[in-house]
Amino acid sequence: MYHDFLILGGAGLVGFQVCRQIVFHLKPRRIVVASLLESEAAAACAKLEREFGDAVAFVPAWGNLFVPRDLCDTPRNRILSDAPLRNRLIAAVYDDFEAAYRNNHMVHLIRSHRPEVIVDCVNTATGFSYQDVFDGAARVRSRIGEARSGQIGEDGIADMETFLLSQSVPQLIRHVRFLHQSTTEYGTSVYLKVGTTGTGGMGMNIPYTHSEDKPSHTLLAKNEAAFGHTGLLFLLARTPGAPIVKEVKPAAMIGYKAVQVMDVRDKHGASDLFAPREIKLEGTIPLKDDEAAWPKVGRLRVPVVDTGENGVFTRGEFAAITALGQMEYLTPEEIARTVVWEIKGSNTGRDCIAALDGAVMDPSYKAGLVRNVALSDLAAAEKESGVPSVALGRLGPPELSKLLFEAELLRNVCGTLAGVLDHSPDDLAARAAAALDPSGVLRTAPSIGIPVLLPDGARLLRGPRINVPEFKGLVNTVALDNPADIDRWAKKGWIDLRPSNFAAWQARVRQMLQTRSDLREEGSAAANIKSFVSTGFEIGEVVAWIFNNEMGGYRIK
Repeated sequence: MYHDFLILGGAGLVGFQVCRQIVFHLKPRRIVVASLLESEAAAACAKLEREFGDAVAFVPAWGNLFVPRDLCDTPRNRILSDAPLRNRLIAAVYDDFEAAYRNNHMVHLIRSHRPEVIVDCVNTATGFSYQDVFDGAARVRSRIGEARSGQIGEDGIADMETFLLSQSVPQLIRHVRFLHQSTTEYGTSVYLKVGTTGTGGMGMNIPYTHSEDKPSHTLLAKNEAAFGHTGLLFLLARTPGAPIVKEVKPAAMIGYKAVQVMDVRDKHGASDLFAPREIKLEGTIPLKDDEAAWPKVGRLRVPVVDTGENGVFTRGEFAAITALGQMEYLTPEEIARTVVWEIKGSNTGRDCIAALDGAVMDPSYKAGLVRNVALSDLAAAEKESGVPSVALGRLGPPELSKLLFEAELLRNVCGTLAGVLDHSPDDLAARAAAALDPSGVLRTAPSIGIPVLLPDGARLLRGPRINVPEFKGLVNTVALDNPADIDRWAKKGWIDLRPSNFAAWQARVRQMLQTRSDLREEGSAAANIKSFVSTGFEIGEVVAWIFNNEMGGYRIK
């Protein structure tokens, strides 16, 4: 059983109960309780220590998981109002992955604490969707006219950059990629997400909003982020080397933490009460006036129920939202118990990832039979037309097309896989260069963006565009003065006719032929992704073997 836990959002309503249930049922040695604020994490640990004594080490951790480590304590509005900080955050979301990975605060927590189990109770979908992409879009649209007339100022630039930072999809993708790499690198065994439906289990007719009109675009954006997150976790669960991945997704309102009389704030953050004024319904009226001109008559102090991350509700609001047929109600203790049961391996039926695994349609026997028919018909069509069917470049990654064309050249030059080993790498390079035209490779590859690096490594046959290196935005040129760049681009997306590449191909072929021999001698026990099962020189099978055995690009379910 596991002993070391990291609870993200551990000071929250659900996260705190998860900590308690872990102590009750899993005998942990250490629980790292992570929260946004240091005060929250410290208070949660102190409360847990009072309840459980020193039997478990409760370690506070804090900071925003989704930003660089040195910005983890900086409020988001402070980052967005500061141009250099804002651009650092843009770089963390959109620029070089490895640099952003090294600096990310969540990665730092995982690297520092090396937990066996991570329970993520952070309301990620809420955090991303409430950055309000719709308000950002309205602001950017209003700035378009300024941009066209060349009059856009710093405020307009800030609005555009903030709009980039309100996009949930790039943030979710980067977040889950950070999660994948860090949990794999630092040995996490289980990652369990406490997710959300975004609407408390209700449909598009949900009558509740955050004081905006309905249907709430904000809530629908939250739903989109929540299930986009689930989809990415589904992929993570099917990734070799990743931890066991689970998601528990409550579909009701969660509560409650306490009932108390307290000062509260409205949706604008205001907590003062003002004396009303009577006005006539004529002319125009400002929708927001200077509060300093209005006499204050007290504070907005009301009996409320505290539902944690969902906020506070009055008696009337709480009664309405939890009523039969509305959002209804689920306690954090019930969620926490389900989380612990899933960590223990119990069959709760509440793991969304397992449910998706059971619902998706898997490869079929019939499709396998029909695949052979299609390949035979394609081979016949190639022979009849005299046109090889190798690659169009539309199916990525770039290595796919490059490898298919190189395999096609080897098939034309050598005939069989075993024949690849009958020549020296220098001889293969010369023969492949001579076969470019007869094989049909030169007819297609450069035209679809796959250039040919000739055997001397100093000349390139290209068409009007080159796919690798990839470029985005307005940059359209690269320097060719770095041999390491040439090697990297050739490996990724250039047909490489240098002898060194053919030496690498020969090493592959030796492995493929050996696994083919093992399959014959050991039967089905030897049939796996390391086996080359084709009886001929089928170039697609060759590249699939490379993806399986060199790139780690294979399915595990």
